[in-house]
Amino acid sequence: MESKIEVLSTIVVDYQSDLYKLVDGLNRTLKKEDLMFGLALDKENPEKAVFTIYRT
Repeated sequence: MESKIEVLSTIVVDYQSDLYKLVDGLNRTLKKEDLMFGLALDKENPEKAVFTIYRT
């Protein structure tokens, strides 16, 4: 069985220490809708974070 993950949207936002809480809440709430959310520090600017929405 092959799992496909589709990137729906990616945006760069200012990094805040509590952003992971938002992403965790979205993942827990919208898992049943086949949505997944990711957060990573920008490789070029550690003051920015990359927020990504996926369809699973």
